[in-house]
Amino acid sequence: MALEKFNFEPLDATFGARVSGIQLRNIDDYVFKEIYARWLEYGLLVFSGQFLSRTEQIELAKRFGRLEFDIAPLSNVLPDGRLRPDDGTDDMVKVLKGNMGWHHDSTYMPVQAKGAVFTAEVVPDRGGATGFADMRAAYDALDTATLRKIENLRAHHSLYHSQAKVGHEGKKGSHPDTATNMDKSYNGYGFHDGPISVRPLVKVHPETGRKNLLIGRHAYDIVGYDSDASERLLQELVDFACQSPRTYHHQWAAGDAVIWDNRRLLHQATPWPMDQARIMWHSRIAGDPGTEAALTS
Repeated sequence: MALEKFNFEPLDATFGARVSGIQLRNIDDYVFKEIYARWLEYGLLVFSGQFLSRTEQIELAKRFGRLEFDIAPLSNVLPDGRLRPDDGTDDMVKVLKGNMGWHHDSTYMPVQAKGAVFTAEVVPDRGGATGFADMRAAYDALDTATLRKIENLRAHHSLYHSQAKVGHEGKKGSHPDTATNMDKSYNGYGFHDGPISVRPLVKVHPETGRKNLLIGRHAYDIVGYDSDASERLLQELVDFACQSPRTYHHQWAAGDAVIWDNRRLLHQATPWPMDQARIMWHSRIAGDPGTEAALTS
């Protein structure tokens, strides 16, 4: 496939591009090399009309690196086709609502994720967009005093902490022993019984060399701060970072695929009518343990 047959159109933001003229299931190594370079450049690539099968999505994700897990549904639809109850009793719905807070994936795990391939199978009539926010541009926009203040700070990251805010009490050790796949539930993923991850608030991207903020809903209890002061600072950083032109919200159509760099971008789900089905498929690309491993203190 010749590169001139497709186009990268930058989004109206500090990051991201919409890609046209390509079917992801058919790319060769030459084209993938260009896609990967543009992915590092833009942080987010948006493709319409892909309609990837689950196997095709997994194979695409594997081209970006080893997978943290192959594929998992993020959906309010039960395997038998019924909608999950939105009455506070369904753990998967609690996960979906927790994901509406800005976050990086897997900062609560021993190794933070590198990125993700995310596709839409069924979308609601309204709502349900996915937001992305550029933590590189946010870092670059901070004033000198704040930069000095946060440069050497570290915070804890925990899914127990973040899900507790939406009334979801995770069971210790319910994280599956093997990687999540299409046949397993996602609602226990991340509730592991290992050490609590500690991560810097400022992280150097291992492939671009640029500094990014590393914040979001999983972060809490900055080392050396009391809980109230930590919460205030972390929320101030999120509020500052997640503003135009550093944000983009993708309104999904069935068949869409997006690929994002989890080391650079925060993301969030947004509400939709829970009496309407929304079925999304998530493949998570594993981070490099040499650069994305958590600290333990």
